[in-house]
Amino acid sequence: MRREVPLLPDPLKALDGRIIRTRESWETHRRPEILSLFREHVYGYGPEFDSASLTFRCTEKRLMAGDSTRIKPVEIQFEGAYGQGMMHLVLYLPRSAVTRLPLVLVISTNLPSSWNLADELHAPVSDMLARGYGVGVYFVEELDPDVDDGFHNGVHGLFDPKSRPRSPNAWGTIAAWAWGASRVMDYLQTDEDIDCTRVVLVGHSRLGKTALWAAANDSRFAMVASNQSGCTGAAVSRTKTGETVRDINQRFPHWFCQNYKQFNDREDSLPVDQHLLLSLIAPRLIYVTSASEDVWADPEAEFLSVTVQEPVYALYRLRGLGTSTPPYPNIPLVGERIGYHMRTGAHDFTVFDWRGILSFADTHLNAPIVP
Repeated sequence: MRREVPLLPDPLKALDGRIIRTRESWETHRRPEILSLFREHVYGYGPEFDSASLTFRCTEKRLMAGDSTRIKPVEIQFEGAYGQGMMHLVLYLPRSAVTRLPLVLVISTNLPSSWNLADELHAPVSDMLARGYGVGVYFVEELDPDVDDGFHNGVHGLFDPKSRPRSPNAWGTIAAWAWGASRVMDYLQTDEDIDCTRVVLVGHSRLGKTALWAAANDSRFAMVASNQSGCTGAAVSRTKTGETVRDINQRFPHWFCQNYKQFNDREDSLPVDQHLLLSLIAPRLIYVTSASEDVWADPEAEFLSVTVQEPVYALYRLRGLGTSTPPYPNIPLVGERIGYHMRTGAHDFTVFDWRGILSFADTHLNAPIVP
């Protein structure tokens, strides 16, 4: 038996009671309002940043052993009020490409120990290159280690004032990782190999949460794919089973802002829920995945989130999934700009997940096939 659908915040009803009926009203009033609510209560406010202070250095270009793939490592250097930092981006490009390529940008935790991204990330790099994409990967723990260290390490220490305690709405680790995705996009806009208007941002689990928040903040990403992102990712928090707001705040107190802890066991009091996060992606491309045995992420809550935010896409005259009934496993549902599947199995990033994401991207981004 399906659980009762919770009473969720209406994406098209503003805090002042105004009903949003046009995309202009959405873009100028309701969308900025929702974004501010998420910053204040969930992810935190990041720093003001001038991308003109960035510097980039491409360290080398070489071929994968036994392959015709160019590997292009890039150093992205940035500066805050309290010091300098650096993150790495690695691009994998087909040697035979003759035009700017769309890019699949994968969020990862650590620098790989080898150049074999397929083995380390379970990412089908050869398939993506054959489909006509470049592949990029950036490494979030260079931006902030995934530990509760008081935000002394990583980018927070470069931007946060040291003379006073952190504000309860100051950015957490997920927001810092998402900030890094935007710095990668700053670089991609300078790279003659990449079509920066066709970048697909992909993340799994906590990195799926990161991908969604990055795309909500940065409209330069043409598509975002969230693979089993669960609590404070794609899944609505109200009536969610498995991991709850209390669970995630207790186990990972550094991921979100301090204000979010006020909603432990009080999800109904949140002024937002995660379907509103997905609505911030509109009218761009979004693909959400679940797994049938991933009870911690709660597939039903992830699917519900996708469907109840569809009225925002309708403002742009875009069709949603066409049903509120969860699909059978391994059968993708696809609307005009929204895609979803639930595969059989547990919490993982599998070949089936990648195929669903890439097929959706193929259809909508028209990736050229490399000769």
